[in-house]
Amino acid sequence: MSHFAAIGRVPGDPILGLLDAYRIDSNPAKLDLGVGVYKDASGLTPIPRAVKLAEQRLLETEATKTYIGGHGAPEFGERLLALTFDAGNALLADQLAGATQTPGGTGALRLAGEFVARNLPGRAIWLSNPTWPIHESIFATCGLRVEHYPYVGADNRLDVDAMLDALQRVPAGDVVLLHACCHNPTGFDLSQQDWQRVLEVVKARELLPLIDFAYQGFGDGLDEDAWAVRLFAAELPELLVTSSCSKNFGLYRERTGALIVRAENAEKLIDIRSQLAFLARNLWSTPPSHGAAVVAQILGDAELKTLWAEEVDAMRQRVASLRSGLVAALRPHGLDERLAHVAQQRGMFSYTGLTAEQVARLRNEFSIYLVSSGRASVAGMSEERLDYLAAAIARVCQA
Repeated sequence: MSHFAAIGRVPGDPILGLLDAYRIDSNPAKLDLGVGVYKDASGLTPIPRAVKLAEQRLLETEATKTYIGGHGAPEFGERLLALTFDAGNALLADQLAGATQTPGGTGALRLAGEFVARNLPGRAIWLSNPTWPIHESIFATCGLRVEHYPYVGADNRLDVDAMLDALQRVPAGDVVLLHACCHNPTGFDLSQQDWQRVLEVVKARELLPLIDFAYQGFGDGLDEDAWAVRLFAAELPELLVTSSCSKNFGLYRERTGALIVRAENAEKLIDIRSQLAFLARNLWSTPPSHGAAVVAQILGDAELKTLWAEEVDAMRQRVASLRSGLVAALRPHGLDERLAHVAQQRGMFSYTGLTAEQVARLRNEFSIYLVSSGRASVAGMSEERLDYLAAAIARVCQA
């Protein structure tokens, strides 16, 4: 008898599949706009200087490799909370918020899904349409019913009215996932006025917000990008936030993130954290230490924190420059108005509006790799290659 004979093959991840195709492409003009990682002008994903300095200190001072506990390193959690909510926030002084360290932001999403499934049975989770594809599979794997609210319309524009109309019909008590900034995959973000309107619907429908905060610092700034999270935490007694250190600290492979909980009182926070520790124990036992130690070093040292903040600013400004640069490069081809939204979006991604057929032509004829939905990783662009990219887009759009 063969135990494994009936096991079939699961299709590979489409984005990682693009990376494989890109790697074997011999065209020297090729561009990878598929994988969501920051790249510098040379096409490399750099390690921030602040991270290298923090790692040097750890190399000299770290005295043990023992486990760091179910909630992770306390100093990591405390400093990440201060970065998320601001150090002077009364929530922290009153012990109304806590952070459980996870293997990346993805691990935080999985822990949130398991928490909802186990402790809030029967609740559905509502995702924007579109959203990061992994959102769909993570929550479905947790056994949650996944529903959707509209976010971007057929005209490739943010449709806040349709979003609010849908949220007003969400059953009371359900979970709604919101992107704090740099919406993945579209790059379209809510304005502060929009967030106020969403908050009023969340209050009226008694929904539980789960805010995915993966790109702090990549939208408008470290504090500016936290505006909606801080607003919801101030106005609501209960809130879940998933935080990732992959992009803003460049710690992609170190898998450093956290699930943050805002509770109504300190006693209830202890109850919730006991549940999270139990779930984490059965998912990954204890989280990895190195990335969290690096983050704690940086956020706990004024000089390193200043250097890091400057590096995040530089990354954000470079991505914004690439956005405006592409629109300018499209002007001679008469496409600058059609794709003007690229410069208005925020973060690493752009929902370009290109069709699957046009994306396929970009790949086959120009070795330019995008996701079939038309989502482009702006950070994969190069200043020197914007004219080439614009000409290729013009060719597939005007044929």
